[in-house]
Amino acid sequence: MQPMKRFENVAAFILAGGASSRMGRDKGLLEFGGVPLILRTAHLLMPVVASVTVVGSPNRYAVFGLRAIADEVVREEGTSQGPLAGIATALRTTSTPWNLILACDLPYLTIDWVNWLLSRAMDSSAQIVVPRTSQGLEPLAAVYHRGCAETIVAAIARGVRRVADAVADLRSEPVDASEWREFDPDGFVLKNMNTLEDYEAAKKWWEARPPHERGQPMPERTYGAALRQHR
Repeated sequence: MQPMKRFENVAAFILAGGASSRMGRDKGLLEFGGVPLILRTAHLLMPVVASVTVVGSPNRYAVFGLRAIADEVVREEGTSQGPLAGIATALRTTSTPWNLILACDLPYLTIDWVNWLLSRAMDSSAQIVVPRTSQGLEPLAAVYHRGCAETIVAAIARGVRRVADAVADLRSEPVDASEWREFDPDGFVLKNMNTLEDYEAAKKWWEARPPHERGQPMPERTYGAALRQHR
């Protein structure tokens, strides 16, 4: 097992874009053990990074005690560019050289895998270290150098929407699932949720984990009133 460490030169950003068309709800607010997933993810990350920020509506997420910032990168007509805008916002506002960018709907994420990915990124000379699974590259669970911001913002200004297209000219290093098998024997760590069936399956998986792998319980006073407001 790889030793756990705190990466003071890495900030984490969780991209939370709001309601999913297929899920019909804000995926980050789906509950696991009565706690919103986005809050569980933030608490999972806190011991290993310098800071955790949600890129999404401050009104929606700050009430959970999380630092939240709105997308600041939009096209002239005022429409957000989805995850790409979230990445650009994170990289333009960060104070650290390296930045872990994560989607808000990764219920299988583990601290051991995050620790491994950050250690792997620190040994790379690339500007982006991006996991690659059988589904392809996973740019919403990757580590970006803040120097990527200018290129990504320029791509958005040209009308680019796909993350892969926006970062095509940057130095990226893919890391294959075979490299992290030790930390993800089931191959679930980057599996996200798009439907209610995905959510139910993730809850069953989570409930079957040993208590010490579910993270520390959080007092309801830290999130209870906010969660009731959004239910």
